[in-house]
Amino acid sequence: MGRGARAAAAQSRWGRASRASVSPGRTIRSAPAVGEAQETEAAPEKENRVDVGAEERAAATRPRQKSWLVRHFSLLLRRDRQAQKAGQLFSGLLALNVVFLGGAFICSMIFNKVAVTLGDVWILLATLKVLSLLWLLYYVASTTRRPHAVLYQDPHAGPLWVRGSLVLFGSCTFCLNIFRVGYDVSHIRCKSQLDLVFPVIEMVFIGVQTWVLWKHCKDCVRVQTNFTRCGLMLTLATNLLLWVLAVTNDSMHREIEAELGVLMEKSTGNETNTCLCLNATACEAFRRGFLMLYPFSTEYCLICCAVLFVMWKNVGRHVAPHMGAHPGTAPFHLHGAIFGPLLGLLVLLAGVCIFVLFQIEASGPAIARQYFTLYYAFYVAVLPTMSLACLAGTAIHGLEERELDTVKNPTRSLDVVLLMGAALGQMGIAYFSIVAIVAKRPHELLNRLILAYSLLLILQHIAQNLFIIEGLHRRPLWETVPEGLAGKQEAEPPRRGSLLELGQGLQRASLAYIHSYSHLNWKRRALKEISLFLILCNITLWMMPAFGIHPEFENGLEKDFYGYQIWFAIVNFGLPLGVFYRMHSVGGLVEVYLGA
Repeated sequence: MGRGARAAAAQSRWGRASRASVSPGRTIRSAPAVGEAQETEAAPEKENRVDVGAEERAAATRPRQKSWLVRHFSLLLRRDRQAQKAGQLFSGLLALNVVFLGGAFICSMIFNKVAVTLGDVWILLATLKVLSLLWLLYYVASTTRRPHAVLYQDPHAGPLWVRGSLVLFGSCTFCLNIFRVGYDVSHIRCKSQLDLVFPVIEMVFIGVQTWVLWKHCKDCVRVQTNFTRCGLMLTLATNLLLWVLAVTNDSMHREIEAELGVLMEKSTGNETNTCLCLNATACEAFRRGFLMLYPFSTEYCLICCAVLFVMWKNVGRHVAPHMGAHPGTAPFHLHGAIFGPLLGLLVLLAGVCIFVLFQIEASGPAIARQYFTLYYAFYVAVLPTMSLACLAGTAIHGLEERELDTVKNPTRSLDVVLLMGAALGQMGIAYFSIVAIVAKRPHELLNRLILAYSLLLILQHIAQNLFIIEGLHRRPLWETVPEGLAGKQEAEPPRRGSLLELGQGLQRASLAYIHSYSHLNWKRRALKEISLFLILCNITLWMMPAFGIHPEFENGLEKDFYGYQIWFAIVNFGLPLGVFYRMHSVGGLVEVYLGA
């Protein structure tokens, strides 16, 4: 092999070595190139994933587009609420204007009896009664008979004690007008025909109104809502004006007192030309019946106003399905309560004895001072005991573990408002008595008793209101589900069975729990004892002024201090509210007792 061949072989070896020395560098540089290619291929995928995640987050934060049906339904609900508020506003303004008009007539009659007489006020009230009567008849005959007129009824409205009071006071007011007609007929020579027409119109109005309210006080009307609201407010305003007139009008009482004065003068030989009764025995019966039943007319007006207001609030109202049926209530059992009923019966017995003695003494020409002393001493002994019981019950409410009932309940809210408002009647009389006693003769025994009675009465009203309101806002025992029973029901596997069997099982478990809980917990027993004691005490304090004992007007102290007409208006304003307060307190205490 020549020199040229060796040179070619050496050149070929050097070329392979140089390529071998360069190839690792090429491989080092080629690896990043491959990674960059992969990254460039993965970058669009990452961007796509980021875009999808951002779109999902934006879709989650963006409000969902409601369907046409949901938007249309919400619009209808909003319009329904606006129409309901507009109807309530218009009917409320109607009642306000009627009350202002009637109040202007009554005030003009009081301060200027020449320009506006009692007959003018009676004509206005007779017109309002006729209009309200026509609406009541139309409501029963037409509105409630329309299809889908009353789909729901408020189970909390119109409890039995309210409807019973409505019938009782309505019957007493009806009899009051009968006595008034009899008294006017006995004085037919001095009376006009209008004096006989007005009581007859009122009797028809009372009869129809009592029947309608008893039958339809739970209605939630869904048709002719605006017309129904206006009719309810017109009837409410009429009853309110009747109450105002009964509070301020003392013409009948003055006429009776004038006739008694004339009879006394005639017995002494001084003849007068005053119109006297044709039959003395009949007139005496009519006079006593009128004076005894007069407070019941004001009570009836207040009860009707409360029931009509609840009906007005329920017009157009949607009641929840679980509230459509009557709520379950625990049966009224004593549950071993002994001391509360015994003490309450002792108070009731003592009150009946004092009531009988006072009524016998009131039948004479004058009431001796010792009977006033006995009456106020009874109150001074009873009121502190009731106050201590109410404070103890309020403290026990704070210790118990029952949760508060926060469900919106218009009837319960109205009960609280009526309880607080009715308490102002007796409290107002008490404050006026305190001022009169302190300013006049505070050192006599009777005046000291009246002063102590007034102060204790204010304290008792405040303590009792706290106890009742606290009890009404506690969830009743039969509505609470025991934790043990709930856990047991969750632990048991579901099995097939009818709804009737399930309801019966829950009812048996609930009744067993209520029975054991009421017998084991001392707080439940204490609340029941206190509630029963207060129920009997309030019945006693309701009975005494409701059936004719009015020492606030007959003792003469405040009447001499304020004057006859002013004190007559104060007593006639506060006394019916006080009777209504005792009656309303009994209903609230019964609910507290059943819920404990």
